[in-house]
Amino acid sequence: MATVPPSSAGDSHELGKLRWRCRRGMKELDVLLARYLEELFCGASNAEQAAFRQLLGTEDTVLYGYCLGSVRPPPQFRALIERITSHPSTDGNSPDRR
Repeated sequence: MATVPPSSAGDSHELGKLRWRCRRGMKELDVLLARYLEELFCGASNAEQAAFRQLLGTEDTVLYGYCLGSVRPPPQFRALIERITSHPSTDGNSPDRR
């Protein structure tokens, strides 16, 4: 069975909008979300891309809790949060996750 390429992989307009939505005003979230968008989003499945778009609608403090591990994310976000927070940084810009 052939894999369908993610719908937004080549859509630079959508990527620009998502890039803007990743800017949260909390450096830790900005780094995590932008790194995921730049390094993993285009290669993600359509379902994961949809979950990421939905995740960006989450309130900052709740999203920060998910990423920090102090708040358990709902089932639809668990694998995505794990992928976002465990992906090693390629630029040395890794937030301190305690």
